[in-house]
Amino acid sequence: MTGPAYPAARVVAPTVHAHFARHADEAHRRGRIAAGPPPDADTIEAIIDAAFWAQLAQQPQLLERRLELGAAHAPLDRLERAERGLHGRPLPLAPGALVKVAPAVERAGIHLGVWRDDAQGLSVWGTIRDIPSMCLVVEVAAPGLLVLKHHRGEESGKFVNVAVLEGDQIKVVDERASSLPDCPPLLTSLLGFDSPATWVPGIDSISVLVQLAVSMRAHGRGGLLLVVPAGNDGWQDSIIRPIPYAVVPPFTELAQLNRDSADAKHTRIWQEAVNRAVDAVAGLTAVDGATVLSNAYDLLAFGAKIARRKGAPQVEQVTVTEPIEGNVAVIVHPTALGGTRHLSAAQFVHDQGEAVALVASQDGRFTVFAWSPCEGTVHAHRVETLLL
Repeated sequence: MTGPAYPAARVVAPTVHAHFARHADEAHRRGRIAAGPPPDADTIEAIIDAAFWAQLAQQPQLLERRLELGAAHAPLDRLERAERGLHGRPLPLAPGALVKVAPAVERAGIHLGVWRDDAQGLSVWGTIRDIPSMCLVVEVAAPGLLVLKHHRGEESGKFVNVAVLEGDQIKVVDERASSLPDCPPLLTSLLGFDSPATWVPGIDSISVLVQLAVSMRAHGRGGLLLVVPAGNDGWQDSIIRPIPYAVVPPFTELAQLNRDSADAKHTRIWQEAVNRAVDAVAGLTAVDGATVLSNAYDLLAFGAKIARRKGAPQVEQVTVTEPIEGNVAVIVHPTALGGTRHLSAAQFVHDQGEAVALVASQDGRFTVFAWSPCEGTVHAHRVETLLL
């Protein structure tokens, strides 16, 4: 290494190892064959450490372009063909080497493949696109921000965030959050720990709301998406009328794609069509006001202004949690979470108990508002850690 050890890497490595070992045991009990043994704590620490120092070493050289680096711990037989195409020989897992080959993995879906063998030790053997299930992936999301993930299945294209490291701050995702009372389906899907069976290729499908959340956060302008029950116009009681941009008839492309067969949903053409439709809807959330989507994915309106429903009380408090280990629920006024969007979202969910509101902040924070029958209040789930 060209720098001192990254302390957070050593602290988090045993926890991440325990995560992979636990899920590997569960998969084995269910008859799943892993592509390789789970990485040990030393391997996890080494990959994190190298990625951390690589992004620091790169910044003075390319001030206007951050390092976009993803490293996957994958068995050597998955990497041999890629090895010949990338550099013909293994490279040491060192910051300087990672900086040099990082441009090869800037595009989404491509990672550097890391593996240990007796002759070379822990090395970069090539690039890899088809990430095996339960494979450790370390991504540099921004300067000083590393995301540790595992892959849910070779064909699903979905990752589950395990931990996020930002400087000396460590956030480990709480797997148990999806089993808590009143956990909204969107949060369960984001967590991805609901059932190991969903790791099997062909069973898992793309969650439209998860993609919408990611796309909303990506445009960086902030936004508000209201998801309301299909076939019920009661949501309009909480909207100032006339609605500036009512979509009549509704935009149904997302709904139609969601109704396609399971076989169609595993084709590249279908996924590309969903990506385009999702980005179109998510782009509308940047318009001032709220975008309204039914839970069947019909686009109903955008630029809508939220108002307190007639006769409903003003929302005064919400319960706030974040699905990370050690988090404690707090009760705050909605304005403590942000500005007008957060207050409006909390009021809408308070008045429309079957609705869910997704709020993206310009600074990258992302909050899911849902009514909690157990608590009798609006529950704000902070989920930006799951979207990185």
